[in-house]
Amino acid sequence: MAEKTRGIKIEQGAKRVRAYLAGELVADTRAPFLVWERPHYPTYYFSMGDVRAELVPAGRAEHSPSRGEGQVYHVKVAGADADGAALRYLDSPIEALRDLVRLDWNSMTEWFEEDEPVYVHPRDPYTRVDILASARHVQVEIDGVTVADSRQPRILFETGLPPRYYLPLTDLRMDLLRPTDTQTHCPYKGTASYWSVDTGQAVHTDVVWLYRTPLPESQKVAGLACFYNEKVDIVLDGERQERPRTHFS
Repeated sequence: MAEKTRGIKIEQGAKRVRAYLAGELVADTRAPFLVWERPHYPTYYFSMGDVRAELVPAGRAEHSPSRGEGQVYHVKVAGADADGAALRYLDSPIEALRDLVRLDWNSMTEWFEEDEPVYVHPRDPYTRVDILASARHVQVEIDGVTVADSRQPRILFETGLPPRYYLPLTDLRMDLLRPTDTQTHCPYKGTASYWSVDTGQAVHTDVVWLYRTPLPESQKVAGLACFYNEKVDIVLDGERQERPRTHFS
């Protein structure tokens, strides 16, 4: 059960979690702490006894209004160092954090939940992803130009986000798409590649994405294209949808 103190939600998990740096084990726990430092996903904290790497004081601190003064440490393993990659709140006003260590996600080279690699950030146990086949009529317009028209979408419902309409590429105006080098990573779906859309009036950058080889739990959207509802006009079964407001807006 999650507890909330000073606006920070903390919950002890049951997954085995490991972090590696340059092939060397940094931390290994069967009782990770999930700390929601931000609203969209948690951060992993480790008990000191589960940390295998050497933590070297960096001589500086980072202040959090909710968590207090965090003492910064370098992470040292055989053959590699990660500067400032660990943080301890030894005198935190949140008692549960005082004996824990936070490892910077991007400073580690590999993260595992049980024996599966996980990317970007820990999976949120309260986030659910459902992908449903549908016969709803989805039209996508940009600058008044219809750039997609489909009656065979896969609709992805993800906690905290608007429904996403994944469409066959053959239902898109492929002649208007311009591939970009952008990639993003999602711990639930995998790695996405992007297109911009050139309507002849303007180029709309990275408004379409596609997972060519999604993670197993999201295989239903493999090879299908999706538009940001926040940045295009979607007509669903003849009704124009209001653009949602999210952190992607």
